[in-house]
Amino acid sequence: MSLLYGAEALNRKASADKNKPDEIIRSLEIRKGSIIVDIGAGGGYYSIRFAEETGLGGEVYAVDVNGDFLQHIDFQAKHNGLNNIKTVLVEEKAKGLPERGCDLIFFRNIYHHIHQPEAYFKEIKRFLKPNGRIAVIDYKKINGFSFINLIGHFVNEIDMIAVLENVGFTPIKSFDFLPKQSFNIFQLK
Repeated sequence: MSLLYGAEALNRKASADKNKPDEIIRSLEIRKGSIIVDIGAGGGYYSIRFAEETGLGGEVYAVDVNGDFLQHIDFQAKHNGLNNIKTVLVEEKAKGLPERGCDLIFFRNIYHHIHQPEAYFKEIKRFLKPNGRIAVIDYKKINGFSFINLIGHFVNEIDMIAVLENVGFTPIKSFDFLPKQSFNIFQLK
């Protein structure tokens, strides 16, 4: 699969009406000048949307393990005249982010890939401002046959909330408009 095809396929999926991207953006209540981290940025659909929402005074960190996807995001940002996106190539541990500087850290369909979520989210806490939030969207196990169930790319929402509470987050909002995914927002305790 070519870089462009892979990144654009991810962006088409993220932007599809059935995945309710506009409702997701509204639910995040992004303010101008915010600093947002998009973990697992993929093709960059949400990174671009966040950069538009935060405006010139804001910053967006597009974080991914795939350097080719990050090059695509850099290209898209330049193409759209957005100078407030920084791409960050990482392995599993987050780095290259401002300590205690982030308003929102966004995870979409990434949690199920994190091997040690307690350790990971303990580490993530250091990048948030005192009133910072994290948003976690991930697939739910659904009844019947599905590809997501088959490959195990889903999260038990109750277990995920328990992990985050255990490491110092408190759930502040939960949304149910995504039929195949859970969507929760947490804040530091």
